[in-house]
Amino acid sequence: MDFIQDILDIIAPILSIFLFPIILPLIIFHNIIKFISNSFFKKANLAGKVVLITGASSGIGEQLAYEYARKGARLVLVVRREERLFQVSEKARRLGSPEVLVACADVSKRKDCKECVAKAISHFGILDHLVNNAGIHNPVSTFEDITDFDSFMPMMNINFWGTIYLTRYAIPYLKKNKGKIIAVASSGAWLPIPGISMYSATKGAMISFYEVLRSEIGSDVQVTIVAPGLVNSEMTMAEEFIKKVNMVRSPVESAERCAKSIIRRACYGEKFVLEPAWMRTVYFWNQLCPELTQWIENWILQTQSWSSQSGSSSMNHGLKVE
Repeated sequence: MDFIQDILDIIAPILSIFLFPIILPLIIFHNIIKFISNSFFKKANLAGKVVLITGASSGIGEQLAYEYARKGARLVLVVRREERLFQVSEKARRLGSPEVLVACADVSKRKDCKECVAKAISHFGILDHLVNNAGIHNPVSTFEDITDFDSFMPMMNINFWGTIYLTRYAIPYLKKNKGKIIAVASSGAWLPIPGISMYSATKGAMISFYEVLRSEIGSDVQVTIVAPGLVNSEMTMAEEFIKKVNMVRSPVESAERCAKSIIRRACYGEKFVLEPAWMRTVYFWNQLCPELTQWIENWILQTQSWSSQSGSSSMNHGLKVE
């Protein structure tokens, strides 16, 4: 068997070099045709659909609620901050949602997740879309500076286990209507950004879970994984966060634009959404030539002196909630 592996080590790269110039143009052409077809001939009808959204009090989650509302969807909004949730629900009604159900819950608790799904089914009788958007991050810190690993458990429980619990309880109802799961992860899951190793790990675990789940459930439920870049939200727009992760010069996308793109592309059936779309180029180069990505990153670190900015107060601030 080792002999076969040795042969494949030689043949696979050579074969890929010859096939790549042939297959890539075909994929690009297919995507262009698909984009044109979706844009002009395929219109998603979300009127009356029942959509459960977590982390709906601010940022991407809030804008997702508004965009679904504009399209006439019925909403189940789940969040921990009750006072903010009712403000969002009222605006969603004004924007066109015929019915908005609110649920104040902690998605890191399995019981709360089960009750949220049960509440949605009890009220509406069906569930069409599950949008797992809730997430938090710890203060920016290099791995070697971390002294209290227990402080990262809430982040893992919300970012990863929260999505697991809700997905498990929602799947039986989503299958009945050929529904959709939209999992909002992060570009940090695949782009090596210093200072957010633990956060990236939670989002990386989330992406891996949904990729395997997609292969298990087949066409019964559509799974769309979303990896946003730097988006204007409470979680990422703190000045301290942007400076410490070395993204001062990075273009920031509005949460509203991001939400519109997520819903549009999920309804078109895209399996993996990088938002904004130009991030696909970064993803491509990172997968094809990670050495180049690392070299550019090291150059940025040297020019902006990231480590000196993030040293002293990296662990002195509380969790940021989205």
